[in-house]
Amino acid sequence: MMKNQTKKHYTLGCCGIDCGLCPRYYTEGESRCLGCFGENFSEKHPPCSFATCCVKKHNLETCGQCKEFPCKKYDNEKIEKDSFVTHKKMMTNLKNVQKNGIEKYIEEQNVRIKILKKMLLEYNDGKSKSYFCIAAALLDIKCLNKSLAEAENEMRKENISDGDLKSKARILKSVLLEYANEQNIELTLQK
Repeated sequence: MMKNQTKKHYTLGCCGIDCGLCPRYYTEGESRCLGCFGENFSEKHPPCSFATCCVKKHNLETCGQCKEFPCKKYDNEKIEKDSFVTHKKMMTNLKNVQKNGIEKYIEEQNVRIKILKKMLLEYNDGKSKSYFCIAAALLDIKCLNKSLAEAENEMRKENISDGDLKSKARILKSVLLEYANEQNIELTLQK
């Protein structure tokens, strides 16, 4: 475990935020967030009532493991209207943990993280990180894998080199958008 860490699974917030799919998790420098109770969490993150109750009071990884979930801390209407994308699936994530267990959830999340890392490493033109994080958080895993395969096929057709990140990002974003539109999912940040 990392220094000061009191959770095993810091890529999932106590409150259900997908920390491991958040753009700030992949940011370099001082503004980087290392997840819920990741390294130096208490020094970088303001006090959190979810974390205090879940980790410190109940010694749990996430609220989805609690017998009292969902408690009064969860206001579905407020959560659903939140513009911060990693918040959008909080309740879905927690209900998944409640139904299937934390290990099953983390296993699926690790697949999403692996896909996201591939997108960021091989397709990020320096302007697409947030878009890829949103896609990894909101689209299902089959769509994410199909998107990567279709993007690779399109790159071969267009004879795009591995170093042409601008074209690669354009193609992958276009394919991801098609899948998102089919599922009525918004992949852009609302202003």
